[in-house]
Amino acid sequence: MPNRVTTARATTPSRPAAVRPGTTRAATARPAAARPAPAAVALALAGLLASAGCSGGSSAGSPAAGAVTAVPAALSPSASASASGPSASATLLSPSPTTPTTSSGGSAGPTALPLTPDVTARLDTAVQRVLTEASVPGVIVNLSTPQGEYLKAFGVSDKVAGTAMVTGLNMRIGSETKTFTVTGLLRLVDQGKAGLDDPIGKYVPGVPNGDTITLRQLSDMRSGLFSYTQDEDFVTALQADPQRSFTPDQLLAYAFKHPVNFAPGAEFDYSNTNTVLIGKVIEKLGGQPLGEFLKKEVFDPADLGRTVFPTTNAFPQPHAQGYTDQTADGTIADATDWNPSWGWAAGAMISDQADMKKWAKVLATGTLLTPQTQAQRLQPQPSAVPDTWYGLGVFYNHGWIGHNGSLPGYQTVVVYLPSAQASLLVLLNTDISYKGSAPSTLFAKAITEVVSPGNVYDLPAAPAGGDEPSATADASVSTSVTPPVPSAA
Repeated sequence: MPNRVTTARATTPSRPAAVRPGTTRAATARPAAARPAPAAVALALAGLLASAGCSGGSSAGSPAAGAVTAVPAALSPSASASASGPSASATLLSPSPTTPTTSSGGSAGPTALPLTPDVTARLDTAVQRVLTEASVPGVIVNLSTPQGEYLKAFGVSDKVAGTAMVTGLNMRIGSETKTFTVTGLLRLVDQGKAGLDDPIGKYVPGVPNGDTITLRQLSDMRSGLFSYTQDEDFVTALQADPQRSFTPDQLLAYAFKHPVNFAPGAEFDYSNTNTVLIGKVIEKLGGQPLGEFLKKEVFDPADLGRTVFPTTNAFPQPHAQGYTDQTADGTIADATDWNPSWGWAAGAMISDQADMKKWAKVLATGTLLTPQTQAQRLQPQPSAVPDTWYGLGVFYNHGWIGHNGSLPGYQTVVVYLPSAQASLLVLLNTDISYKGSAPSTLFAKAITEVVSPGNVYDLPAAPAGGDEPSATADASVSTSVTPPVPSAA
C-alpha cells in the first residue's frame, strides 16, 4: 500500500544504481513468504525517484514498453542536443521562461516545432501501446508548448463500470506533494522566517542528528534519516487497515527508532521522513495547519483552484478509481478511498490536469519565489539515478525539470522543458509496475521519444527480481516520487 520504497542512495562523487524520486510508496517490508518490497520516490510516496518514490524506468533486457522510434523533433530544437544534464557543480537549471536554452543551460536555436497531425498520430500510437502492454486502466496526457497542445485521455477511469477516462478528473498525485511542501518552506525562507541552513532541531525536537541536519538537507534528500515508509511495523499497520489515520508524529516515530543511514550531507537517500519534517516546520512557523498554509501561500498564488491537501480519505468528485497491488498478499485492489494521511506532507495531495499544467511551469520557473531562492532550489545534487539530479524538492531528468509521484492506485509525472517552454503531464490510475518499471515513466519516455528525442525522460527500472527503484519514489516518484534520483508519497 505504501509507496514502494527502495532506498536510493548516491554519494556526491558517484552514482549508484537506479533510484527514482517521486514515490511515496511505503517501503513494503513484507514477511518472508510475501512478495518483495516495492521500491518506493518520491515518490510508496514516490516521485522522481518514483520507485523510491513514484516512478520507474525500464529494466535492462526487457522490451521497451511503449517505446516509439524517434522522429523529427517536435519539441527539442535539435535531436542531437545534449541530454546529459548539468554537471554536479552547475548552478543554473532554470533558464528564463522566455529565453529558450538547451538542457545544459546553453543557448538554443529554434523554439518548439508545432504538434503536426503526423506527430499527434505518433503520440496516440505511443500512448496506446504503453496502455495496452502495461495493462494500465486509464491515463490522461497533456503536452503543452507555445505552438500547440496535445490533451487526451485513454482507457477507463473505472474498470468495473467501464467508464471512459476523461481529462477533467481529480487524481491523487503522490510525491508531487513534495514539490508543494518544499515550495511552502521556500516561501517562508523568502519571508525571512527560516533559513535553509537552519538545523531541524531548531524547530522540531527529538530528531536524530537534529542539531546538524539542515532544512536544505531535508529538502534535497541528503539528511541520512531513515524513511518511515521502510519500517516493517508501519507497513504492517498500513496494510492491515488502509483506512487508518496516521499523525505526523506517529510517522516520525517509525523513522526515529532506526539509526541514521549516514552523516548529514554525505549521500543522497530519498526519504519521506524528510518532507514530513518540513511539513512540521511549516506548521510551526506558518502558525496554521499545513493544508491551510499551502492553500494561502502556494495554491492560491499559483491559481490552482482544484488542488487540495486532504486531511481524510475524502476525494473530490469527479475522480478516477485507482488500482494497486500494494496489498499484503499482492492481489490487485481498488485503493481509491484509502486514507492518504500516511503520506501527509510527502504525498497526500489531490489535483487535476489543468492545475498540474500550471504548476509544471510555476515550479520550474520559480514564479512564487525570489530569483535567489529559485536558484538555490535548482542547485543540482547528484542522485542515484543516471542523468538525474535532485534539487530542493525537484529533480532534473534529461533536461526536464519537475517531479513524479506515486501512491497506491495512482501515478503522475509533472515536468517542464525550459528549452522548449513545454510542459508534460501524465496522470494514471494505477501504480502497478510493468517488468520492473513504473508505468508513469513508460508513458513519459514513449511521449518524449516522439516529441523531444534530444530530451527523453527516463528513469531506470528496478533490478531484476525487484520492484521499481526509488527515485525516490515519485515518489515513490513515485515517484512518486520518488534524482539523480521521487514518491515519497
